[in-house]
Amino acid sequence: MGRASTMDVILTKTLAGVMPMNALPERFEGEALSIDLHMHSTASDGALSPEALVEACASRGLTHMALTDHDTVAGVERASAVGESHGVVVLPGTELSCQWRGLNIHVVGLLPSGARGELVAGLEHQAEARERRAVQIAARMERVGLENALERAREQAGSDRPLGRPDFARALVAAELVPDMATAFRRHLGNGKAGDIKAHWPALSTVVAWVLDAGGVAALAHPLRYGLTRRKRGQLLDDFHAAGGQAVELVSGFQNPDATRDLARQLDERGLLASLGSDFHFPGGHLAPGSMTPVPRTAVAPVWTHSRLAATFGLPMPAA
Repeated sequence: MGRASTMDVILTKTLAGVMPMNALPERFEGEALSIDLHMHSTASDGALSPEALVEACASRGLTHMALTDHDTVAGVERASAVGESHGVVVLPGTELSCQWRGLNIHVVGLLPSGARGELVAGLEHQAEARERRAVQIAARMERVGLENALERAREQAGSDRPLGRPDFARALVAAELVPDMATAFRRHLGNGKAGDIKAHWPALSTVVAWVLDAGGVAALAHPLRYGLTRRKRGQLLDDFHAAGGQAVELVSGFQNPDATRDLARQLDERGLLASLGSDFHFPGGHLAPGSMTPVPRTAVAPVWTHSRLAATFGLPMPAA
């Protein structure tokens, strides 16, 4: 065995209890919680650096967070180091893009041991796919009037990280072709629109396997945002569960309470755990770190009770 990496040291300290471990509840009681398991930084398409994001979480009273940048763990080490000094438990994570029956679906990998095994090569594949995809999106955005689309999206990104659809959305806004990012996605970049290119993404079952091989927990991201009927969403949950998926984001940002309760019933029927997150990207929007609809009282167990995550969140290990 070679020398431990900085990330290995950070993770070891976290699990050993060096950082404050304010234990989370083992069931949902309909109350707001000091945890956010889906957020983005400048390592992908977020506006805050990993360090600034952790500081924002601390200022809002969060005790536990996951950094889940798109198809990368590049910001996790920086976030974890700052988390220790701010009393925030930082769980490594990533949000993986994939395909399911022709739809662009996202799976959040919660990674208590960081990126390991098949996931390492998988993330390299995703980065290459994002570069190819960005070129195709740029060509399509130029057809709707965004000149030099690739360069303009790169300016919005502000770094050499792989480009995503939000970078092109911001470029469309800056060029005054749309009034805001929501309109950019509705007209040009959302599911089924010209900029929704998913041919390069692997299958849902593939990315779930990557997460499991890394010793992580796979959580289906924001299932209420894919525009699916209840029956179709049930099929997605069935296929995700069959692939080895363990959890689903029961709450993602702000959503209809009735829809949340109905989704909870679907999870309960399948024995899936419930995760939650804001999907925070940038300050000034309607979301902030930790801001989301409270999880209703439900029989569905929280994702942090999973045996792979319990120790990280200060809970006793489940009995075998």
